[in-house]
Amino acid sequence: MEPVTKTQYPDSPVFYRALDKALPKIVRAEGCRLYDDAGKEYLDASGGAFVVNVGHGVREIAEAIGAQAAKVAYVNGTAFTSEPAEELAAELSALCPWPGFKSYFLSSGSEAVEAALKLARQYWVESGQSGKHKIIARTPGYHGNTLLALSASARGHYKKLYGDWLVKCPMIPAPYPYRCSCAGAADCPACTGRALEEAISREGADSVAAFIAEPVGGSSTGASVPRPEYFKTVREICDRRGVLFVADEVLCGAGRTGRWLALEHFQGARPDIVTMGKGISGGYVPLSAVLAAPRVLEPIARGSGALKHAQTFSHVPTICAAGLAAVRYINKHQLVARAASVGAVLQRKLAALKDLPAVGDVRGLGMLAGVEFVKDKASKTPFPRSLKFAEAFTAAARDAGLVVWPNVGHADGDNGDLAMIAPPFVIPEAEIDLLVARFSAALTQTLDSLSAKGGVR
Repeated sequence: MEPVTKTQYPDSPVFYRALDKALPKIVRAEGCRLYDDAGKEYLDASGGAFVVNVGHGVREIAEAIGAQAAKVAYVNGTAFTSEPAEELAAELSALCPWPGFKSYFLSSGSEAVEAALKLARQYWVESGQSGKHKIIARTPGYHGNTLLALSASARGHYKKLYGDWLVKCPMIPAPYPYRCSCAGAADCPACTGRALEEAISREGADSVAAFIAEPVGGSSTGASVPRPEYFKTVREICDRRGVLFVADEVLCGAGRTGRWLALEHFQGARPDIVTMGKGISGGYVPLSAVLAAPRVLEPIARGSGALKHAQTFSHVPTICAAGLAAVRYINKHQLVARAASVGAVLQRKLAALKDLPAVGDVRGLGMLAGVEFVKDKASKTPFPRSLKFAEAFTAAARDAGLVVWPNVGHADGDNGDLAMIAPPFVIPEAEIDLLVARFSAALTQTLDSLSAKGGVR
């Protein structure tokens, strides 16, 4: 067979995630840099998809994967356990600030959210309250692309296509200071978390199983950070109304915000279930986890004896070995503390982007930041979706040698453009200056190009 040289649909045998453009072929990577087959270098300012927290090319993680695969690659998780699964669960339990949490291992963040929401439902059924089935989520918000996870997401441009297959999830407004009409009012239901109480009352507490939220906003709100008391209020409401709290840490966990779990930034915010993914394997294998509090597992252990959620690739030794190596690498090199300290430098230097045209806001925490683009800064009016501003900027950034993560639709469900910054924790401070410079150049190129087409003035 001759080697495949064309990397664009329809000439390649690959079913690409993007069928309308050519994708560079990455052939090697090291630290925060990617290199394609033409020799072009890219600064990975988003860790791929918020995944590569330890950096590319960590040999000891690769070696751990190979060593485990050579020993025993796979066993059926319903029949056997393995040393890597046991040790990784022990590491995650030790890192969790709340005692006794148990880990259920899967392959993706969407799978973890799907399993977590099923776990919440099964908990209530096996506790004798089978009427509790509703999931309350937030808008804007995103929790994955499997059908239940997508149901709990506020992604209109995805849900339009699959709406007939989704279940109805009541939504409350997410804390989004830049776009909230409250202007910082102390009693704002969205910003304080009190909107949850209103939603539970409206739906009926006897029908609500769980509330799910990202502790720090992901791409849907561009790294928006809630008020310090937000999740304490959420916890108090959930306790009083008999609702489980699911903390979705798939994107913001594993040290991304400068704490192992982003929820640790908020006092009094103990969750019942935590979902993790992305950074717990550093991107070396697909790995996610559902962490459950003891009280959630007790009625299931006394009853049916198993979570009704089967996945072939759950608790896999090779995958868990990669996660174990990545977590130990993070601890050994104190990368969470580095995400906090160097993250403060990143946030300070990114703040200078606010002076640029079309930048409405820059926000974030640790190694997670969002830059929101607007047509008019004073009114915060977004660019019309027809311009595809975020996509144009992302392409210009890639041409400038910078990898960012775009998001759209956050302003009103359709319009809104932002770029996410989430570099590996190992990024040198000097490369943050390069990141900002390439970002600025890409924005200038985007505005010039759209102006030439009559799209912006």
